[in-house]
Amino acid sequence: MRSPIAIVVLVCLAVLAAGCGSQDDSTPVACLAGSSAYLNALRAAPGAVKVGGDTPISECLAQNQKAGDLATVGGAMVEAATTLNAEAHAEPGGDANLQLGYLIGAAQKGADKTEGIHADLLRRLTVAARFAPGREPLSKEFLATYARGFDAGRATG
Repeated sequence: MRSPIAIVVLVCLAVLAAGCGSQDDSTPVACLAGSSAYLNALRAAPGAVKVGGDTPISECLAQNQKAGDLATVGGAMVEAATTLNAEAHAEPGGDANLQLGYLIGAAQKGADKTEGIHADLLRRLTVAARFAPGREPLSKEFLATYARGFDAGRATG
């Protein structure tokens, strides 16, 4: 016979172990592969975009994400957004506009579940995505295509 104290201790340990397993704060490995992984995946936009072939961009922003992983993911996303922004200005309304919007929409979708730890990253992404050389207003084509991409990223990202 086990003592009641031993049973209570075992139950508490089981509850703690279950609780620890349910809070996944790991960053998928595909998300740590750099900006080229995001740029390659975004070619599928507005369809299902998967970094490394199987990870939605939104899953790259994990709950309780480690600071190093957040810095790596954030740096890669901002670099991708900066690259796409330059391409989008060269061809307003083109694929880069759509991909840029998708990236930001998917990042927003992922950040919605993380209690604000990605707020600064979202601000940086938005600035990189909507940067306009010479402070020129963004064209209607840029904004319309960006919005379509953003909506797709929020829905499937």
